[in-house]
Amino acid sequence: MARFQTVFVAVFVGTALVVASFLLHKARPAEEVREPSAQMVKATGKCVSCHRRETGAVVHQFEKSRHARKGVTCLDCHRPVAGQEKREHRGFVITRDPTSANCRTCHKTQYEQFRRSRHGAPAWAAVKGREPFTEKQIAFAEKHHPGAVDRPANKLAQLEGPAAMSEGCASCHSIGRPNPDGSIGECTKCHGRHRTSLKLARLPRTCGQCHMGPDHAQLEIYQESKHGVLFNAQRDEMNLDARPQRLTTEDMPVPTCATCHMSGLEGEGVTHDVGERLSWYLFAPVSEKRDHYEIAQREMQAICMKCHAESQVEGFYEGAESVLASTNEKVRHVRSVMDGLNEAGLLTEAPFDEPIEFTYFDFWHYYGRTAKHGAFMGGADFVQWHGNYELLLKKIKIEHAAKKLHGHPATRPHEESADDAESPR
Repeated sequence: MARFQTVFVAVFVGTALVVASFLLHKARPAEEVREPSAQMVKATGKCVSCHRRETGAVVHQFEKSRHARKGVTCLDCHRPVAGQEKREHRGFVITRDPTSANCRTCHKTQYEQFRRSRHGAPAWAAVKGREPFTEKQIAFAEKHHPGAVDRPANKLAQLEGPAAMSEGCASCHSIGRPNPDGSIGECTKCHGRHRTSLKLARLPRTCGQCHMGPDHAQLEIYQESKHGVLFNAQRDEMNLDARPQRLTTEDMPVPTCATCHMSGLEGEGVTHDVGERLSWYLFAPVSEKRDHYEIAQREMQAICMKCHAESQVEGFYEGAESVLASTNEKVRHVRSVMDGLNEAGLLTEAPFDEPIEFTYFDFWHYYGRTAKHGAFMGGADFVQWHGNYELLLKKIKIEHAAKKLHGHPATRPHEESADDAESPR
């Protein structure tokens, strides 16, 4: 009987404890007891229990990413690395601001290629100059791009004002901004923050967030080109998620920006240095060959010849370089006109305080660049109407204004001015 009583008491107490535990568990808030699925735990870890409710879009984006499929968790990317400010976040210690340094922990080769490119420090220095960079960062960048970082802040941007610089210039040029942890740049500019998408980085529209407009109309030129027309027609048939190292012409029979400048199409090298296959400094007033001209041209042409015959590629480059040479001569001539005005003391030393300075800036920075980019990207309209026609018009206007400044009559009595010629009679 004693043994029975002992067993009975034990069973009763055990049952009471189970019931009490169940009642207490039931009384807890739902968010404390809701169990995520196994797939959810694998993809995002504990972070999802809150962020599914608070910022659900980022969870959905991450779950669809290659990172999630490979078992990377939120903490893998948000964990602080050397030099980063730490913060406590609901039981976790995370970085206050993830940067390219976090990406570098797994993607070191890609980061180093990016860091030596013009997307790196030269991009931010083009607006802010050398001031934000350390001497070590300047030395590294100058080794690859002399004069691109050791320079003053952009004078035109300063005249436009801090609001324009912050909300305009910085939106694109921050791709190469120096971070407090010593790293350079933002990988998320091209890949997105939580989807970290290869497909996104391959879309022309992604590059076109920055590479568009009058001074670097690459997106508009691409859309006009045969490449752009074919891409828009065949986009749904392409495998834009194919790995760069294994990319084939079956995956992408029509190129995008990334195909030509970065991807390893059918065995070619892969790079995050977007200038590696560029043979000319097209952005300069007078374009010169890059130091690696022959290697770069050979590597770019190797991509071209995945689709085109060698004779076609050579003919294309001959035509493009003829436009470049012609544009260089036009810029040299107009620059000599501007130099003459400066030497005669007819212009002030202050930048951009006289209309002719803006006209000259438009001449080379907008229309000279456009003609050259159009020639190298297959945009005929940008070579001519948006390029050479405007070069001719601005040349006449500058020469006309220069004659006035020198005290000479701009036109003979029987001649009409360039401005008059634009108006119908």
